[in-house]
Amino acid sequence: MHRPLHRQPLRSPRVLRLALASACAALCGGWAGLAHAQSLQALYDAAQPYDAAVQSARSQADASAYKAEQSWAARRPSVAAKGTLAAARSNTPWSGVNRNRTFQQAAEISAQQSLFNRANDRAIDQAERGIDVARAQLSATEQDLMVRLTQNYFDLLSASDALDTVRASKTAIAEQLASAKRNFEVGTATITDTREAQARFDLARAQEIAAENDLNDKKLALDQLVGRQGTAPRPLATPVVLPTLAPADVDEWVRQAEDNNPSLRQLRLALDVARLETEKARAGALPTVGVSAAITTTNTNFTGDGRHSSGTGLGGNVGLQVNMPLFSGGAIENRIKETLSLEDKARTDLEAARRNVTQGVRTAFFGVQSLRARIGALEAAESSSKLALEATQLGYKVGVRVNLDVLNAQTQLYTAQRDLAKARYDLLVNSVKLRQAAGILQAQDLAAVSALLAR
Repeated sequence: MHRPLHRQPLRSPRVLRLALASACAALCGGWAGLAHAQSLQALYDAAQPYDAAVQSARSQADASAYKAEQSWAARRPSVAAKGTLAAARSNTPWSGVNRNRTFQQAAEISAQQSLFNRANDRAIDQAERGIDVARAQLSATEQDLMVRLTQNYFDLLSASDALDTVRASKTAIAEQLASAKRNFEVGTATITDTREAQARFDLARAQEIAAENDLNDKKLALDQLVGRQGTAPRPLATPVVLPTLAPADVDEWVRQAEDNNPSLRQLRLALDVARLETEKARAGALPTVGVSAAITTTNTNFTGDGRHSSGTGLGGNVGLQVNMPLFSGGAIENRIKETLSLEDKARTDLEAARRNVTQGVRTAFFGVQSLRARIGALEAAESSSKLALEATQLGYKVGVRVNLDVLNAQTQLYTAQRDLAKARYDLLVNSVKLRQAAGILQAQDLAAVSALLAR
């Protein structure tokens, strides 16, 4: 009577040896590639001058500074020069002959200076706020680049770990399939055992293909982000030491977000701009005062009826200009009402954003705490899985466990190790996202994460 495969012990622990050999090969290959791998900080240095969003935000910040300089021209004097050349001739009515010719040259230099214009003053203040808005946008874009890079970096590491796990599992299943075929040939197993092992192997192969494709996608995404080919992230250094969460009070993170979050800064500045727009609209009912001056020189030559004369003149003027609006058909009053409504809108947008940022910070904070607890549980699961594998191996040697039990124990250990590595990556990524939500993410934070990687 044939005994099924899961009851037939193997003569030698080839499943264990091959699986461990595959895992060691993957690990050694990873360490061998460290010489060509890049740290998170190195890839960030490469991504900064390459990322289109960051370059666009920097150009916008530069343009805002130039725009502010343009607005300052309203307070500065303006000087203009003008020249004219004129020639004229006249006919004597009864002779039809050109007798009189006049040629005139004139040059004028004029200057104007605004003394009082409240609307121009508020426009200058708005332009200055525009510089701050552009800087806040640049800060938000740079922080977004840090988060995207960190996410892609550890996504690639996670995809690599997932592929290693699938390959190690496939190696063990391949040996199980080979054993099932041998046992069937000698008559100690049924065809059902072989088909079950073949089905598991085919499924493992399909999982390997999917994992390879996912790894390639992650590589392409990281290459595209940093503008390099063949990027390879460094794994976490062992033993893994994760940073602690500081400050440990969620309310402190919320307070930092209210002061530093770039989105809130932009909306606060937008509210200031809306208030200045209201003041500018009210300035439409105020007078404007300016001074103007001009110097004019003329040179005239006259020829006619046998006579020739020329003359030069020099003149100048200085004036004080006062414009006082008396009636605008209701345009000023309705413009003020419009800006007041827009001011209320900006205030409401700011409050809505503050609530969203507060919720986002709290969610990110508790997410980091949850991941830290999950890491602790997975570390315990990894330790328990190692002990379970050792006990299963011992039972296999004495004949009370079979190769399928060893395979399941190995798969459980590999899965726990993969999930533990993924949880560690998620903790680092979410820590960066928490600092982004609080608006305090800086380049040195990436340097601190990069210090946790293998050298």
